[in-house]
Amino acid sequence: MKAYYDKEDLKQALDTLKAGGVILYPTDTIWGLGCDATNPEAVEKIYAIKGRDKGKSLIVLLENDYQLEGYVQEVPEVAYQLIEVADKPLTIIYSQAKNLAANVVAEDGSIGIRIVKHPFCEELIKRFRKPIVSTSANISGEATAQNFAEVSEAIKEAVDYVVQYGQDDVGKHQASSIMKLDPSGKFEFIRK
Repeated sequence: MKAYYDKEDLKQALDTLKAGGVILYPTDTIWGLGCDATNPEAVEKIYAIKGRDKGKSLIVLLENDYQLEGYVQEVPEVAYQLIEVADKPLTIIYSQAKNLAANVVAEDGSIGIRIVKHPFCEELIKRFRKPIVSTSANISGEATAQNFAEVSEAIKEAVDYVVQYGQDDVGKHQASSIMKLDPSGKFEFIRK
């Protein structure tokens, strides 16, 4: 995949996020539906597009691990080590989320966060200066799209902006590993 992106494409995605819209965009795993993770109305739009049960929480993407403390009450030291040594995309579920839309946080107050390693996403989050929701670009219950070509027309038509970057990548991508981490540093894999 090319490492550069079109500045107008990035600007359109950014403007859509700032306006409370939903974007369809490539991540370091699969194509996702994204919005401002601090805007409950925008998060609500994602649940509606996916037809997703509101009891199921969403994950958010951050540009770097320095941002974690802005959205998690207490980040166990081991989290930074796990992020550093991860050899594939890793979503960590942290206890006690903060500064996020209430409807993006799980009922138990936890939040799944992934530090993204993807040129377009990193730049988008850096410029947006807030976390972005990331959930698979499919209707709940349907197969997960592993590349842009597999994203349904219904999803493409439901979002406010479709990112151009990465549409030509036909590789088969997979969702991240998911690990639950408690404040004491104890962790368990939810999905490897």
